Amino acid sequence: MVTALILLIIVLAFLGAPMFAVLSAFALIGFSLSDIQFAALIVDIYSQFSNNPVLYTIPIFTFAGFILAESKASIRVVNFSQAILGWLPGGLAIVALVACAFFTTFTGASGVTIIALGGLLYPALIKGNYSERFSLGLLTTSGSLGLLFFPSLPIIIYGVVAGTSITQLFAAGLIPGIFLMIVLSLYSVFVARKTDTVRTRTSLAEIRAATRAAKWELFIPVMLVVGIFGGFVTLGEVASIMVAYAFIVEVFIHRDIRLKEFPAIIRESMVLVGAIFIIFGSALTLTTYMIDAEIPMIMLQFIQAHISSKVVFLIALNVFLLIVGSLMEIYAALVVVVPLIVPIATSYDINPVHLGIIFLANLEIGYSMPPVGLNLIISCIRFDKPVTSLYRACLPFIIIMVIALIAITYLPWMSLALVEHFGIR
Repeated sequence: MVTALILLIIVLAFLGAPMFAVLSAFALIGFSLSDIQFAALIVDIYSQFSNNPVLYTIPIFTFAGFILAESKASIRVVNFSQAILGWLPGGLAIVALVACAFFTTFTGASGVTIIALGGLLYPALIKGNYSERFSLGLLTTSGSLGLLFFPSLPIIIYGVVAGTSITQLFAAGLIPGIFLMIVLSLYSVFVARKTDTVRTRTSLAEIRAATRAAKWELFIPVMLVVGIFGGFVTLGEVASIMVAYAFIVEVFIHRDIRLKEFPAIIRESMVLVGAIFIIFGSALTLTTYMIDAEIPMIMLQFIQAHISSKVVFLIALNVFLLIVGSLMEIYAALVVVVPLIVPIATSYDINPVHLGIIFLANLEIGYSMPPVGLNLIISCIRFDKPVTSLYRACLPFIIIMVIALIAITYLPWMSLALVEHFGIR
């Protein structure tokens, strides 16, 4: 009977059942077979929500990101990037990388970036003589590039679940995130040189004009870096400051958004937050069961019995996480998988901060991995293309990102250099 139920849940998952329902169903089956009291479970989950001082920043950062996404900030950032980088071979492709990373960082949602910037960047890339396949692959994979940069929501959730310093994770993601963008930029330059794409020559006056137009948005990363790493504000305070700043800039300075539009923006952003918390709670229920059933310890004993090498463990971890990232929503993957893997990785002497960057880099690639990576589905809808064509378009970018992932995984100094050099706590 139990086996039949498990198979039924798996089938429903592949047929598109909501992730929170799948996770909750597995948790209920587990608890029905154990002697763990359900009331104790509810108290445990409630305490993990209510006693965590970081979770409340998620809706604040999300709201700020949606304000930026609903304004014309994307156009100003793209114009600024084009003015600075357009003269390079592959300049427009690099502009797309930078703009997508910027917006995913603040919205925390790769799909929002593809929807918001796709209509702006895709025609521009085609007009600049980039092939349709390259353009689709670039925009689909770039949608998740900002997840390693602060204040990315997945970084915050990993820190909460793993009990790791979020400030350290913010610092640790900088070099690997920039490294990924550099590698993809070099590939874009290579493609541009082969296909004779269009370059944009910009005068100094045009650069100044683009900088003036985008200066308010460009100040946001500066504000975050100085505020958090300078120790002037807490994470919650900087989130609140960012919302107030985005509100003032987009409503009263640029006047892109009218006050009567804010109820719709609040509704859209809180729908995403609600989905995150529903998944978080469902995944936490399943995780609580697995911890109470000592499944991490069983896994640890099995892995240590069969894998003695740290290198082999990391290879297996990367393969596993790429599969997870292509099948599961990133927030559910973090809450379910992190508690299982952290104690095992610790036994192999892997720094939990470095492990966090490995996790996020894998899941970032998983967004675009066949068969059902979230970016593939969203791009399929946004650009009205068959998903099989997106598989082919994304393949070169996935290969490059996996090569970069190997470097990030086996060169821990990339993640830990800033943390250790500046003594970030």
